[in-house]
Amino acid sequence: MSKEKIGARYRLAVASRALAAIGGGYALSALAATAMALYLPLHRAEAVITGTLASFVVYTCAVMWAFAARNAWRAWGGLVLPCAVLACSLWLAQTAGAAA
Repeated sequence: MSKEKIGARYRLAVASRALAAIGGGYALSALAATAMALYLPLHRAEAVITGTLASFVVYTCAVMWAFAARNAWRAWGGLVLPCAVLACSLWLAQTAGAAA
């Protein structure tokens, strides 16, 4: 395999991880903040503030995960799976009327 081909593959893998870190991390932190604001047994304002502050930690961990994963596929999977779980739990809460 040529050196240019290996360089291009490496650059695409890093770009994919960066996209996963930025976009996937944002989605995960937004969903986590919303879920915490909805499910924490605190007053509404306190739950929102707690969820928002915790989302900074979630985002930081998501970025670290994206670059610590063994490959780009695992980085994406490690972010998409929790996003799907949180999105499903929020959708179920909305259909049950808890998000009113």
